[in-house]
This record gives sequence, C-alpha cells and structure tokens, in this order.
Amino acid sequence: MQQAEHPPKKKITLSGLRNAFKLYSYIKPYRGIYILGLFFLFGSSISNLAFPKLLGDLVNSGNEGNLGEDLNRIALLLVGILIIQAVFSYFRTILFVKVTERSLADLRQDTYNHLICLPVKFFDKRRVGELNSRISSDISLLQETMTSTLAEFVRQVIIIVGGIALLTFTSFKLTLFMLAIIPGVVLAAVFFGRFIRRYSRKAQRAVADSNTIVEETLQGIQSVKAYTNEFFEMFRYKEKTLEIAAIGIKAGRYRGAFSSFLILGLFGALVAVIWRGAMLLANGDINAGELFSFVLYSGFIGGTIGGMATVFTRIQRFLGATEDLFEIFNEEVEDLTETISTDPDHQLGGNISTKNLTFEYPSRPGETVLKDISLEIRAHQLVALVGASGAGKTTMTSLLLRLHTPTKGSIEFDGKDGRIIPLSTLRSQIALVPQDIFLFGGSIGENISYGDPKATSEQIIEAAKQANAWGFIQRFPEGLDTLVGERGTQLSGGQRQRVAIARALLKNPRILILDEATSSLDSESERLVQDALEHLMTGRTSIVIAHRLSTVRNADQIFVLDEGSLVEQGTHDQLMTIPKGKYRNLSQLQFIP
Repeated sequence: MQQAEHPPKKKITLSGLRNAFKLYSYIKPYRGIYILGLFFLFGSSISNLAFPKLLGDLVNSGNEGNLGEDLNRIALLLVGILIIQAVFSYFRTILFVKVTERSLADLRQDTYNHLICLPVKFFDKRRVGELNSRISSDISLLQETMTSTLAEFVRQVIIIVGGIALLTFTSFKLTLFMLAIIPGVVLAAVFFGRFIRRYSRKAQRAVADSNTIVEETLQGIQSVKAYTNEFFEMFRYKEKTLEIAAIGIKAGRYRGAFSSFLILGLFGALVAVIWRGAMLLANGDINAGELFSFVLYSGFIGGTIGGMATVFTRIQRFLGATEDLFEIFNEEVEDLTETISTDPDHQLGGNISTKNLTFEYPSRPGETVLKDISLEIRAHQLVALVGASGAGKTTMTSLLLRLHTPTKGSIEFDGKDGRIIPLSTLRSQIALVPQDIFLFGGSIGENISYGDPKATSEQIIEAAKQANAWGFIQRFPEGLDTLVGERGTQLSGGQRQRVAIARALLKNPRILILDEATSSLDSESERLVQDALEHLMTGRTSIVIAHRLSTVRNADQIFVLDEGSLVEQGTHDQLMTIPKGKYRNLSQLQFIP
C-alpha cells in the first residue's frame, strides 16, 4: 500500500546560495522600496537596544535620589522610542510586504510560464502534485522568508552585536563572564530542542501514515469488504496508532527533561551573572543601574541566540525551496511562439510521410518503441493504425504532434521536414481527440472554446450542433454555462466525447487524430459520437487509432503495427486476403467478416 512521502531535509549548499541570489534578482525592480524597508528595519532594531539602558538610568536615578526629576525625562524618552519603533515597524512591514508580493507575483508567473513551455518528456518524469507544490508551497515558503525571516535575522544580528558592544562598554569583566556562560547554555538548549523536534517530526510522520491508511481504506471500502479485510485494516490501523502513542510518550519524557534543563541552565546562568555582577557592585566596579541594564541585555542576547536556531532552520528550508524551484528553470523549454495567423509557407496540406522512423522514450533507453517505420499518408485520406496494446500506435501520434522527438528518421508534412515548421504553427493545425477526454473544470462553453479562444457564441453553438452536443447542452438549465466539474465528471462519457469533438471542430485542423474515440461508449452514445466524427473528418486528413476493427473497415489505408514495427498495410479487403496475416488474425478474433 502507498505510504506517505516525506521530503528529505535540505542542507545549505553552494548551489542553494547561488539560487537564493538568483531569487533576489526578482527584487531588483523594487530595490528602492526594499532599501527603504531595510532602513526602517535597522531603525526599529537599534531603538530596541535603548530600553535596557534607559531602565538602568532609571535605577541609578533612584539610587542617587534624583528619581523625581529624571522620571519624566526618561518616561518621555521611552514613549518617544516606542513611537519610533511603532512607526518604523509599520513602514518596514508594509514596504517588505509590497516588495515581496510583487516579486513573488513575477516569480509565480515566470515559474508557470516556464513549466507550461516544457516538453512532455519532462512531465513524464514528474508528478503533478510535486510540480504544483513548486508553485504553491515552495513559493509560499519563500514569501514567509522574504517577508519576516530576513527581517528577524537582521534584527537578531543587530541585537546580538549591538548588545555585546553595549555590555562591553558597561563592564568588560562581566561581559567576559557572561559570554563564557550564557551562549554555551543557550546553544546546548538549542541542540537539545532540535533533538526533541526530531521526535515531533517522527510523530507527525506516523500520524500522516495513519491518515494514509484511513484515506486508502475509505476510498477502497468496496475492495476491503469484497475481500473481507475489515479486521486486517483494523489491526493495521491499531499498530500505527500504538506506534504514535509510543513515540509521543518518549517525546514527552524528553520534553520534561528539556523543561528541567531550561530552568536549571538558563535561569542558573542568569543567577551566576547576577552573582558575579553583585560582587563587582560591592567592589565598586559597576553601579546598580549598569548591573540592571547588564542583566536585561544578557536576557536579550540569550533569547536572541536561541531564536537564531529557528531562523537558521527557516533559512535552510528557504534555500532548499529555491533549489527545488530553480531545478525547473534549468530544464530546456520548447521553442514556442504565439500563433496569431499561419504563414502560408507553413500551412499544412495534409500529406504526411515518415522515413525510417525509430523512437525510444528517454526514460526507457534501450527499449525501442518504434522500429524503422516508413509510410505515406495522402491529404484528406482516412487512415487507421491498428495493432495490439503496446504496438506503438499512440506513440506514432505523439511524434506527429512533436510531443516527442524521433530517435532516428524523420516526419515530413507535404514533403517538408516537420522540424523546419515552427512548433506552435504545426500543432495549431493538428487536433487530437483522445480516448480519455480531459475537460477543464469550467463551463461547457469554455471547454468548447478552448479549440479557438476567439470564437463567438454563434461559432461555439454551431460546433456543438455539428458534434451532436447541442441537444444535451440545451437540456441543461444553464446551457453552455453549465459547469462540467473536475475533469468533466458531471458529464457522461459520450457527452464528454462530443464536447471534445466540438472543441476540435472549432479548431478547424488540417490533420485530425482520433485515439480510440468511441471504445468505451455504449451503443447509443457511440452512434451519436460516430456521427459527429463523420462531420469532423470531412475534408481533413484523419488518423484513427482503433482496437475494434469494425470501426476502420472503410479506411482508405490501414497500417498494422506489431511490437513497434509496421508489418502490413492496405485496405480492409486487401489485408483480409493475406494468409496468416496479422490483420486477418485480429479480424477473425473479433468476428469481423
């Protein structure tokens, strides 16, 4: 059974850092706003360091008997700093958000535009969920980092560096003592915390696995019951939940130990600093206000060092996300152009020929799918490709559309090598109606107009009528505005086929490819679809892939493929006269006279 997948944790690498710098090129158009945001960030961070100093001055004023006259002055300074911090934080936030949102909008567009221009062989090796993750979760992670993590990192660096500088100025001896104790305790706490988080992630993975069991079982409940495996699934789920409980108990013990360590370590370190400061105070090396400020700065620095671990983890995830994202940008795109009109020199007449065509998929090297195929198809002919599953029929059509590139040999259109015809121009003149129709989740009208986005309502309706789809479309209360659902699930198989045929009619192609277009339909739907296909094939070169040979008897030519080789060709009557012929054998198996 399928288990939940967990991506490996990305480490900081040189390529990841390079990709991060590439990412910041998207900020370049907005660098003025970004620099202004950095100014406000520095201002708000530096003003933060003034609080412990002012509070220390307040303590000194009390000791010296000047509390009354200094109270108002220090209070006004504190209020002023708070206002500065509030204003600076506000402008820093809105400026960073503005730059981030605009930069990531550009990045999303570039990523999507690059993805959609990649060749089919790229998608053969990737899962849709993985690619969707690149645009959604990875870019959202970049958004979090660019908006808040960078600001937090800069703030923490300023507090640590500025705080240590102020501590050194206040008391060099006490600073050395503090640096010998607190950072070590904080780093130990950080590593202990990371160890505990590993157990939390382990528990999360176990929960994800248990959720997978529930999801698979409920989705396949019919199979579970048909095979009487209810108790097997109950036992499997019980094992996983007990595993979660065991991990949780162990993690709880570590969390308890961690809490005790924090109390002893961090508070013990602060007690040690105060003890040492008190000794210096007794010797006259430091005054009470300076000691008070020192303790506050020590707490600031200790907490900030601890927070650096979280920021560092976010930066790791950020660099990992940029590395995954820019892997896509390293892939070579197809040479596509927007087709507004077709150049007469590249207009297809409908003649097709292949010469010594050989192909093997890049993902399966050494496994030849098509072997040295040479054939001729004349304009406006209806030709059929037949053969057993895996014979190479669908692969032939993908090569015609140049979804893949032949390993050897060539494909010519009207005597011209297909490679000299611009890719978008070639595909704009070929339409494919596959067996498994994909409809977008919008309306029927939107799906039909996908064949020609500039089509008018009248043209869409006319295409629907020719495809025998207008009858059922009119029966829906919302007509062409009826939503088809995800992948067209609100329509029947025959209805989806007729919408796809209407879409192809609207495209008005020179070459039509039908891949098992009626194989999974009932008799009534097949009759309506077949009638629509007659309209669609009129005046075009039509290539039909079929397992049911009864649908191709009237073809002008039939090409028989077997294990990637062209073994026979001719009309139905000619092929039936070949003794022990492949086509004749297939026909007899299907009881075709």
